[in-house]
Amino acid sequence: MKLEDGMSTKTRRQYTEEFKTEAVRLVRDSARPVAQVARELGIADHLLYRWRAEQQQAESHGHTRQSLRAEQEELARLRRENAVLKQERDF
Repeated sequence: MKLEDGMSTKTRRQYTEEFKTEAVRLVRDSARPVAQVARELGIADHLLYRWRAEQQQAESHGHTRQSLRAEQEELARLRRENAVLKQERDF
């Protein structure tokens, strides 16, 4: 945490989808607990729990993390396009 002018800021690390998938695979394929794998990877265990839950949810709906991300990006793009078209129509 960094303090400047009385304000606190945190630098957030971003992890690739591949890293998240591999971390979850390590938990699934080993007998080690989530907390131990998280320590070995140098990440907070709550992140690994969340990634595992997200992956399980995506798989239960027939999606992989990558396909779910692609669908979310496509939905956002279509919403932006729809907003532009509505503005053009109303103009």
